[in-house]
Amino acid sequence: MDRAIEFRHLRYFLAVAEELHFGRAAQRLHIAQPALSQQIRQLEKIVGVELFRRTSRSVRLTEAGEAFQPRARDLLGRLAADLDEAGRVGRGEAGRLDVAFITSATTIVSERLRAFSRRRPDVQVKLHDGFTVDVLAAVRRGTADVGIVRDPEERDDIDLSPLTTERFVAIVPAEHPAARGDRVEATALAADPLILFPRSAGAHAFDVNTRPLRDAGVDVHVAQEFSNWHTIVTFVAAGLGVSIAPYSVTTLLPAGVRRVELDGPTPQSQIFMATRRGDDRPLVRAFIAVSES
Repeated sequence: MDRAIEFRHLRYFLAVAEELHFGRAAQRLHIAQPALSQQIRQLEKIVGVELFRRTSRSVRLTEAGEAFQPRARDLLGRLAADLDEAGRVGRGEAGRLDVAFITSATTIVSERLRAFSRRRPDVQVKLHDGFTVDVLAAVRRGTADVGIVRDPEERDDIDLSPLTTERFVAIVPAEHPAARGDRVEATALAADPLILFPRSAGAHAFDVNTRPLRDAGVDVHVAQEFSNWHTIVTFVAAGLGVSIAPYSVTTLLPAGVRRVELDGPTPQSQIFMATRRGDDRPLVRAFIAVSES
């Protein structure tokens, strides 16, 4: 083909094919009949065959025209659907949103996603979990559109929006002496092996998490390092040590584990939503709007 078929060619062809009358088709399309005839001749030249058999009394489809009609209708329908989809993506009503998050914020993430899915049911959300440093790295390189992190270090290329603040508590095996009371001093945990995530997962988050121990003069040494809170809690239940955890981690504890409040002032853990600085894409703005509502 020397020339490409355009959107209007399909519309004009289908109007004539359905009306089998150039005058009525022209009225339906709100164009002059000579202009319509010219466009149909142009389409036939592109295709290389006649699509209509014209006489002074009638217009009918040729065999080629009959074969082309359902294909033209399908092409026009798919093009209209694609244009609509592109518009919806551009408005943040459809598309894909990649969300990276820390496992200790699972409850918060699920609440935000539930609200977001109600408002944007046609958006596909892909979830990725990891350490705070992993989540921030994913947001920076663009493999995640939004990140949910805990106690992150500030970065010039990342915008951080606070979502919630919570306290730290001690989690101990059920047979631990501290499990018999409602509160415990951090110094009472000094002799127990500490089970926690590694400092490399997020230096600032690690320092905030262990501050109750350091403020009490306890030398912090992690005996067992694990990548998620579920594993940490499981091994606390097995009696292998104790941990200091954000309160939300302890809302659903397995048998064999007790949550105990820490005596004295304790630092607050903050959860933030992280986005690339200057990222104003509609899907990202829509997720931010849900999180802030």
